[in-house]
Amino acid sequence: MRDTTHTEQVILWAEFVKTHPRSIWIREVGPLIDAQIIMANAFYERLAKTEGGIEKIRKLRKLNTTKQAVPNPASMKK
Repeated sequence: MRDTTHTEQVILWAEFVKTHPRSIWIREVGPLIDAQIIMANAFYERLAKTEGGIEKIRKLRKLNTTKQAVPNPASMKK
């Protein structure tokens, strides 16, 4: 279980989002989300290059309900 400081930070962030327009808080969170997407894509590219990596990605796609978070293995073949 996380400590109370984490919970407090989540509450503070929620209050900030509620009391400020999206145009303000998106500047705070946008770069973080972009970085997470870049890192995830890099991970899948590395995984695709390993033995059995493409099959692992296919299994992840089956587990994922949105199917969009995990890249298509066919697009990674080089």
